[in-house]
Amino acid sequence: MGTLYLVGTPIGNLEDVTLRALQVLEHVPLIAAEDTRCARVLLDHHGIATPLTSYFEGNKLRKLETVLAALETGDVALISEAGMPGLSDPGYELVRAAVARNYAVVPIPGPSAPIAALVASGLPTDRFLYLGFLPRQRSQRLALLQQVARFPWTLVAFETPHRLLDALHDLAAALGPQRPLAVCRELTKHFEEIWRGTIAGAGDYFGQQGTRGEFTLVIGGAEPEAAQWDEEQVRAALVEQLSHGQSLSQAARQVAALSGWQRRAVYELGLEERRRRVAP
Repeated sequence: MGTLYLVGTPIGNLEDVTLRALQVLEHVPLIAAEDTRCARVLLDHHGIATPLTSYFEGNKLRKLETVLAALETGDVALISEAGMPGLSDPGYELVRAAVARNYAVVPIPGPSAPIAALVASGLPTDRFLYLGFLPRQRSQRLALLQQVARFPWTLVAFETPHRLLDALHDLAAALGPQRPLAVCRELTKHFEEIWRGTIAGAGDYFGQQGTRGEFTLVIGGAEPEAAQWDEEQVRAALVEQLSHGQSLSQAARQVAALSGWQRRAVYELGLEERRRRVAP
C-alpha cells in the first residue's frame, strides 16, 4: 500500500521549497496537482519529470477513485497551486478517503500564506482564527464577520482582488473602522507588499492604489476589556447603519456584534427610533 504525501509548495518564489519536498516529488510514481501547468513550472525549475494528474475543485470527487487506485500500487504526492494542499485548496476529501482505507497520510510541511502573513503582520500571533476565503455573497460575509466580531483572537482571511474593497467595507461595518489590519499582497513575489494600519485606512489606500494581486488579510482581535456601549452610542450606530440602506434586522445584528448588546435589545431600540421618527 502506498503513502499519500501532502506536499507544501511555494506560494510565489520557486526557491521556497524544502529539500524533503523535492525528494518526495522526484521519487513518487505520481503527483496529483491542483494546477498541472503551475506544477510543471515548479518541477521543470528543479529538474523533476514525475508524471502528473489533475486534481482540482471541479474534478476532485470524480478523480478520487483514480488517486486511491494509484495508492494501491505506489505512493502519490498531492500538491495545490500554492502552499499546503487541503488548506482552502482541494485535499480534504482525498485525505478522509485515504485514512478510511488505511493508507498512510504524511504531511511534508512547506510555505503557507496565512502563516507568512500572520508572522509579518505585527499583530498578536499567540492565538489566531483562520477564516479561509471570505464568502462571496455580502449577506453571508457579514454574517460570518458578525459571528467573530467580539473574538479576542487575531483573524486571518483570504480575499480576491475584485472583492477586496467590498470586503473592507463590510469589515468596517462588522468589526469597526479602527480595528487594526495588515493587508498582505503577493507574498514572496516581486511586488510583495505588506500594508499596516486600520480597516478604514486600508479602504482609502487600496481604493486609490488599486487591488491587483492575491490578498491575505490579518485583522486584530476585539479588545478583551472593551466596554459595552451605552444607549446613546447604540442609537447613533443604528441610525448610521440604517442610513446606508440596511434593514432594521441587519442593522441590529451588526450593531449588536460591535456594541456587546443583545440583538433583540438593539432591535427594540431600532423600533423605538422608527416610531419616534414617524410620530407627528
